[in-house]
Amino acid sequence: MRAQLPMRLARTAAFAAVCVALAAFAHVLGGGAAPAPWTAALGLAGVSVLGLALCGRERSAGTINLALVGVQIGLHELFAGEGAGYVSVHGHAQGGLGVNAGMLVTHLTATIITGLWLARGEAALWSVLRRLGRRLVLLVLPAVPVRPRCAPPVVTRVLPLRPVFRHSVARRGPPLPA
Repeated sequence: MRAQLPMRLARTAAFAAVCVALAAFAHVLGGGAAPAPWTAALGLAGVSVLGLALCGRERSAGTINLALVGVQIGLHELFAGEGAGYVSVHGHAQGGLGVNAGMLVTHLTATIITGLWLARGEAALWSVLRRLGRRLVLLVLPAVPVRPRCAPPVVTRVLPLRPVFRHSVARRGPPLPA
């Protein structure tokens, strides 16, 4: 089953909002500054583009989590890079994401939480859509006239009785009471 544009936009909006909100919360919780509104909006736009590309059909939990890891890394870099002392405070010039263990742990926790929420929501959404689809098909099908299928003709052949059995009678039955 493939999703049409309105469904894709709704799923993309949910994906992007949850990702950016949890990334901003994890960034602040990990010791960083709260992202500026324009930075959060830029992150939301970037995640929306990725989400729109991925929301065409049902995705597995592994695919969702893999996309989320990349999104969290990108959002971390975006949120950390907006300050003037980006390199000196975060130390990204020396060690990348591994500089601050607290920041890494909070972003990975946000990734796991987001992945669980989105995977469960994805499974529930597609389950509901399949059930609705079956019911709609059942409502539409009786309106279409159905031609009854005729059974194929059965060809039988009458065999004449053998002369020996023509005058014999089978008298077998239960035994008589004594």
